[in-house]
Amino acid sequence: MMPAARESLLDAAYAALARRPWSAVRMVDVAAAAGVSRQTLYNEFGSKEGLARALVRREADGYLVGVDRALTGHGDTRERLTATAEWTTASARENALVRAMLTGCWSERLPSPTLTAVPSSSAVPAQRRADGPLPSPGDFVALVRDRAVSVLSGPGVHKSEVPDLVRSCELAVRLALSCVAAPPGEGGVADLVRSALHRQYA
Repeated sequence: MMPAARESLLDAAYAALARRPWSAVRMVDVAAAAGVSRQTLYNEFGSKEGLARALVRREADGYLVGVDRALTGHGDTRERLTATAEWTTASARENALVRAMLTGCWSERLPSPTLTAVPSSSAVPAQRRADGPLPSPGDFVALVRDRAVSVLSGPGVHKSEVPDLVRSCELAVRLALSCVAAPPGEGGVADLVRSALHRQYA
């Protein structure tokens, strides 16, 4: 099956989830919305649980692509970490699946696949990946922190500065997650991260 058709099915499932709880989303409707047969949908994802896992995996990947974009943007370390924190809170605000993954709070409206790997008999590489482990909130902290450290510890950073950088990156991620759980007032996450990192990068 073409990757484009898989994307169309995931788009259709995501759109259906915006309108109704996952328990009420029917595979036949997802297939119809994507313009493929129900058999094609089952061939690609195996089951509704397989579709849920693939959808969660895609949204996790999309969030991490945005993290990479924020980290490689303009500005110094503090600005890039601030951009990463802002992207995290914006993603969680706009995408219920990203919010659930980052907080571990899965509402009854959402699919809630187990985060551990499930046995996969799929011949589809993308589905085998989706059937693997899905990231927990703690995994996201580590993934984002490690990506930030690897991007920001460039040629100009001395080895002795790396432990401080690791702490700064983790702090920025954890501040962002706290803002996802309890949205801040005026100034938002950017002010919090900038002031938390101010002493270090002043």
